[in-house]
This record gives sequence, structure tokens and C-alpha cells, in this order.
Amino acid sequence: MRRITISLLGAALIAMLAISAFAQKNPRGTSQISLKGKTVSVEYGRPGLNGRTTEQLLGQLKPGGVWRMGADTSTTFKTEADLAFGSVTVPAGEYSLWMQKQDDNSWKLVFNKQHGQWGTKHDAAQDSVSVPLNSPHPASSVDQVTITLAKAGAGGEITVEWGTLEEGARFAAK
Repeated sequence: MRRITISLLGAALIAMLAISAFAQKNPRGTSQISLKGKTVSVEYGRPGLNGRTTEQLLGQLKPGGVWRMGADTSTTFKTEADLAFGSVTVPAGEYSLWMQKQDDNSWKLVFNKQHGQWGTKHDAAQDSVSVPLNSPHPASSVDQVTITLAKAGAGGEITVEWGTLEEGARFAAK
């Protein structure tokens, strides 16, 4: 009887792990850089446009609305160093990332204290800081969400691309 119980528990555990793995419908992407010997990284879901446009997918967001910057579980941003985005400081730690639409159709990057939750579960009460993003308008469309961390001068830059959307912000390690 004990063997049967252990076998059933083992099978249930394997089934739960398999369901969890298959719940992630989109491929995951990562990017990381090192600034002053400290790692800054991002991990995110990479949905495709699948014949749609970013205007169709994100255009319905009203000012104040947030986009999870990917798919499936929330986009996770980790930094071992305090980061300065202009006059705004993002303390070292782990966050979920969101983009918030502004009244003038610009975007802000929102760092939320919760992370690891399903990507549609944004709790604004957990928002830590937000920084304005700039939009250089890309020359070509990008089918899958792509978030890149790259060196820029003495600091770094985060860039979010999807379809004709391209937003970015520069930062420096403190």
C-alpha cells in the first residue's frame, strides 16, 4: 500500500511539473550586462505578432494602463547594483517590469516589487518606481517581443521592441 501511495504521489508531482512547463506557451528570452562588476538581467516571454500589429494589441490600452512586456509569467528584472535612470534610482533587487501608457501616448517603465506572478496580475500598490521611456521609432518591424540590455557609455540601456514599437531608457550603476 505504501508503494502505491508513493508511486501515485510521484506521478502527481511529475504531472504538475509538466503542466507548469506547458503553461508557458511562448519562448523565453534573456539579456544581461555587467556594470561595475554587478549583473543586471532581464527574463521575459516572447510572443509573436502572428499577423497582428502592435497598434491592434496595445492600442486599446487607455492612459494609465499597463502592458506586461511579454507573455506568460511576468517579465523579471534583476539588478545587483542600484541603478540611476536620470534622477530616479532603482534599488538593487528583483522586480517585475511593466510599461504604462501615458496621456500623451508615451510610455513609462514600471518596476514592481512583486515578481514571478502570472503576467496579467499587476498590483499597482507594489509599484516601486517608474521611469520615462524614449521612442526612437525603429526602421523595421520586430515579430517577437525583444528586450535588450546593452552597454551605453559608462552605463547601460534597456530597449523594448515589438512590431513597430521601440522604447528605451539609459541608466548607470551607482
